[in-house]
This record gives sequence, structure tokens and C-alpha cells, in this order.
Amino acid sequence: MPEYNEFQVSPPLSQGVGYGVAIGVGAIFAIGMSLTSWLLSKYRNEVQDSEMFMTAKHSVKTGLTASAVVSSWTIATTLLTSTTYGYRYGVSGPFWYAAGASVQILLFSVAAIELKRKAPNAQTFLQVVKVRYGSAVHLLYTTYSGVYQIITTVNLLVGGSAVFASVTGVNRDAICYLLPVGVVAYTLMGGIKATIITDWVHTVIIYIIMLLSLFVFYTSSSIAGSPTKVWELLREAASLHPVAGNADGQYLTMRSEQGGYVGLVFIGAGFAACVDSQLFQKAIACDPRATSTGYIVGGLCWFTVPFVLASTYGLAAAALEHLPSWPTYPHPMNDYEVASGLAMPYAAHALMGAGGSVAVLLMIFMAVTSAMSSETVATTALVSYNVYKAYIHPSATGQEVLRFSHFITVGFAVFCSSIAVAFNHGGFSVEFLITAIGIFVDAAIVPMACTIMWKRQSRLAAFAVPLLGSLAGLIAWFLTAWTHHGVISITSLSQNLPLVAGNIVALGSPLVLTPLITALRVECFDWQVFRDEIRRGDDEVVTVDGQVVSITSPQAAAALAEMVRQEEENDLPLRRARNRSLFLAGFITVALVILWPIPMYASSYVFSTGFFAGWVAFLFIWAFLAAGIILFLPIWEGREAVVQVVKRVFQHGDGVRGGQVVMLAGDGGSDGEMSAGRGSAKDEKGVA
Repeated sequence: MPEYNEFQVSPPLSQGVGYGVAIGVGAIFAIGMSLTSWLLSKYRNEVQDSEMFMTAKHSVKTGLTASAVVSSWTIATTLLTSTTYGYRYGVSGPFWYAAGASVQILLFSVAAIELKRKAPNAQTFLQVVKVRYGSAVHLLYTTYSGVYQIITTVNLLVGGSAVFASVTGVNRDAICYLLPVGVVAYTLMGGIKATIITDWVHTVIIYIIMLLSLFVFYTSSSIAGSPTKVWELLREAASLHPVAGNADGQYLTMRSEQGGYVGLVFIGAGFAACVDSQLFQKAIACDPRATSTGYIVGGLCWFTVPFVLASTYGLAAAALEHLPSWPTYPHPMNDYEVASGLAMPYAAHALMGAGGSVAVLLMIFMAVTSAMSSETVATTALVSYNVYKAYIHPSATGQEVLRFSHFITVGFAVFCSSIAVAFNHGGFSVEFLITAIGIFVDAAIVPMACTIMWKRQSRLAAFAVPLLGSLAGLIAWFLTAWTHHGVISITSLSQNLPLVAGNIVALGSPLVLTPLITALRVECFDWQVFRDEIRRGDDEVVTVDGQVVSITSPQAAAALAEMVRQEEENDLPLRRARNRSLFLAGFITVALVILWPIPMYASSYVFSTGFFAGWVAFLFIWAFLAAGIILFLPIWEGREAVVQVVKRVFQHGDGVRGGQVVMLAGDGGSDGEMSAGRGSAKDEKGVA
């Protein structure tokens, strides 16, 4: 592999810009989100007890849920690797990346609803695993989730530092340590709710830059400026360097052998994210009524990010690389630049000069920090509840868990930054990391889904299937690389066919192994056990109509009784939402991976100028719809809270006054709920 700093061109921006974005913009977000958390605490009594820090009191609505899903799925690799596939394979690359990696969000909506329905008081998904299967399976799944979260966070920093270094010339090692600073600050202050609000801000900025880039490339650029001109440039590029495996060697066709492999790779690699406890953490934070719609809308909106951005910058890179405006002209990008995802910043600079480089830098910063904040909260919850509370200090109170979680938040950032530095020097690219991770963890997907969806799965199957499936995936990966390329190396293992073999075997083998092993000893689990044994934090406070009240007051007793009633009534609506999600997810998945692309692939159709103009029009329509939903829906749903806070600020009040803040103390068996009016308020015993 080349050394990690092999770039052909000098950075277009100064190091001051790079450090200014990493430190300055990070500080702005840290201060802004900390101020937001303070305002919510002072004027809406959102006390940062352990339940608020980890679960946001299960109160996040549809719009913020959708934006959080988009943000969680939009990592630096989403922007960089999807653009690389557009550059390599033409129009098929962006589509197959988006389709292959969005179906998991849609299908996950079903699992999210089942988790809300069967374990409404869970702080993490892994608590459910421990209650059902015991410590051995719990520790195994904790390891799977932890490994994925570490690799994903490292991948964020590796990709982000590569772009910062190529665009501004900053030291990659320094950036790996600087990017998490602001994330840690606002996460400590506001927990998962601050993370979700920040997700929305970051996602809005990414959509704005995405729309700006789309307009420049297809309407106003002096180099391209219209679909017809782009079509001509792509035809010219194909005549200079035809795309192997594409119909007539053209970029303008869905008949792409390697593009199809991309879809298969990301169907497998994308499912790896379902092992990530942060995706469950967002589901846990949802209002039960928002879970289904939030994930379906989030999945459709996320589709636009790789599809539109890669159809802009990826096709721009392919179309412009042979022109004098290209940064590396007269030479093409070298292998390391391509693998590092630099097609995107190079294309932005060719189209918009220094302004394009700044735009890409901001997008990468938003993608890295928003996704890292989600991973930080999820890992903090994972370690705090599933290691510290489960095995080290089982009698820990909610406040003790909260204090411990603060140490994990800081430690996780330092740990991942250090590994990212090692990966930078080891020559691992973002493309390799994101496409290979599914081979290691995909085998846990089916057993994890069965944990909350199939009461008959046995403890033996839950333990053995992930290990056997991962082993099968690794064997398929290595053998395919050896038989097709004659050597096992990072280069051969990074090829599409070995990645397809490894990911699909790891994902598919549990579909056979799980029922076979379960048949050896069928069990029948009682879902009620989740409600009986998983309790809420014992430091939770109770509010009524925004007022903190004493737990012994008549108002609190009435509120808690109402919460019990509402939780019992949630089951039927959640069943209906599950069935609706199952239908919509199945239909959209079939449409995206079969009905839309397969006829175009089979026909070997090469786009005409008119068809390509229609394709571009579709990009604009989908981009505007997604951007409008992500921007305006959270504002509309949160309008009452915003107005309330603003009124109280300008009334010069001292915040919300109420009764004494009361922690639900005792032996750990009592629970309460915030004024959202959801969840259980019954006295329960259980494990955390």
C-alpha cells in the first residue's frame, strides 16, 4: 500500500482553514448545543437524569427521528465512497450504493417497533438479550456491537482526516484527536437529546450543500452547466477510458457488472449497522407513535444523500478528469487518492474552486461529528448498562451510572482517535473498512432480530449462530480472494467479488443455521418477562404539565396512573404500525433493488440525452422533497416547545417552577416517567 500522505496536488486551502473548521466549528456546536440543553433544563425542566441522558424519555417525534436516522447513516464514507463508485462505474454506482444501503433502515423499522412494544422500559437493546439468554449470549452480542461501533467511529476519523489533509494540508493525526472534542462537550452536557438535535442541524447543512452542488453542476457551471453538456462529457470520458463491465464501456448505463456487485456488497455491509446499538438507541428514544413513520421517512430521505451527491460529484469526477480544470491534470487520480474518496473534494474544487473545497470540508465535518456523537452515546450506554451495571456494580444507582457514563464518553473518543491514527499509518482506506465490516458482524443480525421477533429461538442458536456465520463469511472472503486473485492481501480482499462472497455468506448463513440449531432444543419465551425485569432508572424525576412535582403528591399519582393506562393501550397501535412498516419496507425494498434497476440492467440500455435529462430532473425532485421534510418537519412538530421556551426567556422568569425534584430512590425497584405520558410507572424489580 502507498504511504498515507501520497497526494498528487498541493492542498487548495491553508492549514488555518482546516484547524479553524475542526476547532472553531466544533466549538460553535459545543456551545450551541450546551446552551440548548441548558435552556431545556431551565425552562422545560428536562433534568439530566440517567433516563434523559440515555433515552430522552422515549419522547423524540417523527421529524427528529427521521433526521437522526439520516444522520446516523450519513458517515464520511457515505459521501466519499458513494462518490468513488460514481466516478468508477457511472450512474449505476450511486444508485446501487443508495439502494443497497437504504433497505436496512426500512426493514429495521419493524425491529424498532417490536422493541418498543415488548420492552418499553429498555435503555439498550442488549439488556433485552441478557434478560432472555443470560450472560454468555449477552457478552457475545455486546462484543459484536462494541467491535462494530469502534470500527465505525475509527472509519469516520480515518475518512475525515484524509479529506482534511488533502484539502488543507493539516496533520491527519492531529485532526483525529481534534474532531471529537466538540462532540464530547455537547454529549456530556445534553446526552442523546443533544445528539439528536445536533443530528438535525448537521443534516440540514449537508442537504443545503447537496442542493447547491446539484444546481452548480447541472445548471450554472461554466465547465458543465446542463444535463446535455454533462452527457457529452461522460460520453467523451468513456471513449478515453471505457468502463470495464459496463454496456459499451459507457458511464451512462445501469448495465454495470461492478455496479451490481456494489449493490450486493452494501446489502451485506449495510446490514452490519443493525448490530450497532446506536440504531437501537435512536429507536428507544422515539415516541412509540413516531417509530414507524420516522424510520420509513428517514430511510427514503437518506437514499437521496448518496444517490444525489454521488450523481453530482462522482459523475463530475468522471466527466472532468480529462479536462485542464481537474486538480491532477494531466494525470488521473492515483489508486490511493481514489481509495481515500478524494474524487469528491477534487470534483468540488474543479467545479467551484476554493468555495467547493470549503463546502466539502463542512459536509465531511458534519458527517463525521454527527455520526460520531451517535456512536459515542450508544457506546456510553452499552458500557454503562451492559458492562458496568450488569457485571461490575449491579447495585449502582442511576446517578452512579450517569457519572460513570461521563468517563466512558471521554475515554471512547480518545481510544478511537488513537486507533484511527494507527489505521492512517497502516494504509487502511475508508472504502476497505466500510465494505469489509459486514463480514465480521453480519452473522449476528438474524439471531438479534429473532431475540425480539421469534419466541422459539433457543439460547444455543443465539450463541452459536453468530460465531459459525462469521467464520463462514471469513472463509468465503479469503477463499474467493485466493481463487480469483492468487494472493490474500488488502488489495485482493478489497475487490468486489470477495467482498460480495464474504458479506452475503455472513448475512445469509444464519437464515439456515438459526432454525436448524433451534430445532435441537426449541424454547418458548414469554415476552412479559421483558416488562417485568427491565426497569427504568431509579434517579428519574416526575413532572406534570412541565412542573416538577413530589412523587408523593396527588398530581404525581394521577400522572403515573395515566402512564400505566397509556402503556397498556400502546400495544394495538404498535401492532398496526409494525404491520404497516413490514408492508412498506417490503414494497420499497423490492422496488429499489428489483423493479427499478433490474429491467434497466437486463436491457443494457445506454442513456440518451433526453433520458439523462429526465434522470437529472428526478434527482432534483427527490433532493428537494427530502430536504424539505428534514428541514421543516422537526420545526413544525417542535413549534410548541420552541414558543414556550422563547416566551419564558423573554418573560424574564426563573425557569419552570414546581415542586421539589424527587429521585425515584429506594432499592432500585421504583420507576417514574416524565410528563410525556408514555411508558410504565409500575413498581418493578429487575435487572439493568
